[in-house]
Amino acid sequence: MGACATPANSPTLLAQKLSADILASPSATLTLEKWCADHAMATEPKIVARLVRGTNKPASSETLARLGASAAEVKYRRVQLYCGAHLFSEADNWYVPSRLAPEMNRLLDETDTPFGKVVQPLAPYRRTFSSAMQQSPTALFEHAAVLFSASHQPIAEVRETYQRGTLAFL
Repeated sequence: MGACATPANSPTLLAQKLSADILASPSATLTLEKWCADHAMATEPKIVARLVRGTNKPASSETLARLGASAAEVKYRRVQLYCGAHLFSEADNWYVPSRLAPEMNRLLDETDTPFGKVVQPLAPYRRTFSSAMQQSPTALFEHAAVLFSASHQPIAEVRETYQRGTLAFL
């Protein structure tokens, strides 16, 4: 019996554990970095957001309502989150630039810094409104959440699809 077959190392159970860890955390990025470090998945356990340029998804009316913003106030960013060579997540992010500091907007526009790290000075927290396990060749589970600043102002909505790369240590 291989290591992958033991109940504690079941891909399904590990995916459920990671999903629960993210749901219980104020920052998906920090949770993914801890996961990467705990499982020695990269020399430097750091999450990097690779921008997917040239994509645009207008915010839905539901997203605009959750953000309390108009379509003109919302910006879209799509990223792939990696730890080392492992694709951990693909994320769509609609955010309100006017609710962020100018330096935060610059980092989001010009760098591969994950959104969660950029907005850390705002002491953000997440409110998940959708979570589902997946049965696809690449995806493990999906989360959709609104990020709020410490002053309870909605700053972004994220839709994250967590990938099988999170289990590459098996």
